[in-house]
Amino acid sequence: MENGLFNVFVFLAAACLVVPLASRFKLGSVLGYLAAGIVIGPFGLGLTGDAEEIMHFAEFGVVMMLFLIGLELEPALLWHLRKSIVGLGGLQVVLTSLAFTLIGVALGYSWQMSLATGMALSLSSTALVLQMLQETSLMNTPMGETSFSVLLFQDIAVIPILIIIPLLATQVGQGPEIHASLIAALPGWAQALIVTCVIAAVIVAGRYLSYYLFRAVARTKLREVFTALSLAVVVGITLLMQLVGVSPAMGAFIAGVVLANSEYRHTLQTDIEPFKGLLLGLFFISVGMGMDFHLFAESPLPLLLMVAALITVKGLILFTLGKFFGLDMRHSSGFAFALAQGGEFAFVLFQFAGTLHILPQTQEKCLTLVVATSIAVTPLLMALYNQLIVPKFLSVLPEHTFDRIEEENPIILAGFGRFGQVIGRFLNVQGVKTTVLEKNPDQVELLRKFGFKGYFGDASRLDLLRSAGAHQARLLIVAVDDPETCLEIVRLAKAEFPHLQIFARAHNRRHAYELTKAGVDYYQREIFNSSLEMAQKILVSLGKSESDTQAKAIKFKAHDEATLKASFEFFDDEPALVSFTRTQRAELERILQNDISGDGDS
Repeated sequence: MENGLFNVFVFLAAACLVVPLASRFKLGSVLGYLAAGIVIGPFGLGLTGDAEEIMHFAEFGVVMMLFLIGLELEPALLWHLRKSIVGLGGLQVVLTSLAFTLIGVALGYSWQMSLATGMALSLSSTALVLQMLQETSLMNTPMGETSFSVLLFQDIAVIPILIIIPLLATQVGQGPEIHASLIAALPGWAQALIVTCVIAAVIVAGRYLSYYLFRAVARTKLREVFTALSLAVVVGITLLMQLVGVSPAMGAFIAGVVLANSEYRHTLQTDIEPFKGLLLGLFFISVGMGMDFHLFAESPLPLLLMVAALITVKGLILFTLGKFFGLDMRHSSGFAFALAQGGEFAFVLFQFAGTLHILPQTQEKCLTLVVATSIAVTPLLMALYNQLIVPKFLSVLPEHTFDRIEEENPIILAGFGRFGQVIGRFLNVQGVKTTVLEKNPDQVELLRKFGFKGYFGDASRLDLLRSAGAHQARLLIVAVDDPETCLEIVRLAKAEFPHLQIFARAHNRRHAYELTKAGVDYYQREIFNSSLEMAQKILVSLGKSESDTQAKAIKFKAHDEATLKASFEFFDDEPALVSFTRTQRAELERILQNDISGDGDS
């Protein structure tokens, strides 16, 4: 049962079964991986072996993730973000470390143990938070950008923490474990000097030597060799950092930043990304496997109180800093909930402190379980935040009142985004008066800055359409971004103002069908014309005749529009629609081939 292939099968099967279930209930893939680890681990079904051994291998997923993060960060970008990274991130690490150090001392522990624990607990889970932000599309929000800056500083802060921890040791460790690195027996100042030199060497090699190495391999034109080199770079840096006692993930992060300006950056990202995803999943499975539920069963209340204290203290510090650095109530709360857990580096730091006899073994196991539990709880907290807290904050935000419309024009334009702007500008320069309704207040403000007149209003509301003069207008143009809202406006207008001509923006063929059913007079697919125009340019660039290409494009467009309208009869019968589409595609090929062979123009 301890066969390696069997373990691989168990990991893959557990992930394939549990992760989709977690995603189905919007709990995120990370919680799914943790649950899978608990199920197959020694405290669940006991299907796999030693969780600690697996975690050592799985930590390589964190290494690859930080290497890829480093690749995304050009030095110029790091300099641009220096205030949020160093200011907010630095204050968070310092204040959190200080808070937990004071709590530890107050509880009677030594200041050395308290400081080592406080620094470890100040770090959050980069793998967990980035995964959650990406899955919930929050990466580009103020909360997401702030979280990323703080996580970035935390990852960088691992270097000084690893240098500080050996200085806290009150006794020389015995046994081989203390000599896990080549420099572990040296004085603290010597270790710091050697680590600095090694990191400098990685930076110099990455900057000046990697280009020639990657270029030599790229000339072989063998993709698998380039992939092997990409993995070898990450593995080599990992081994080098382990030899000097520095976090291998931190070394990989530095290497990623150094290679961020390389012309081979995108190829590196493409090669390593699949390995990163699989190994990160394995990392979280191993965290779930390593959760010692026997220890939890022996003293559940103290452990739960420690988890609650970790999340509460850290969350309050994060919330306060978020407000201080300009985040509103909603984003500060999300920022605090997202980063209030312990991080994957804490497992490494606790183990490191244990080998130096700063942390007793029982305390190391207890703190490891607390951090693992906080990671497992975070996706649930974020789900709670999104479902219960965000709506309450939104309900107390100041609402924009819709503008009072003081004109009645023959044309009403609903939606002034990318599509509506072109229509509105063209009509405006022709002297055609339009009443513009836009639901996004920021878009209305931008519209007015550039000298256009528009009103903040939701065209799906009957009172707004009446206020805009729909009862006597001639034409309604529906150019809103959301397809469902577009259909809602069309149906409302047809029911209440049947005299109105309605021109609508169709997002795709299905939407065109729905608009036709709703009774629009004319629709235009939003990217059809621009895509067809680019296709013409491509053919001309390949040496085709411009006039001949234009004639074929006209025939293609006419055939496609006629086919689309004819296909509406089959849209609710998929087999018939597929058959009809294939027949029409063959017909279109015949028409255009006849043009090429000169058999006719009809």
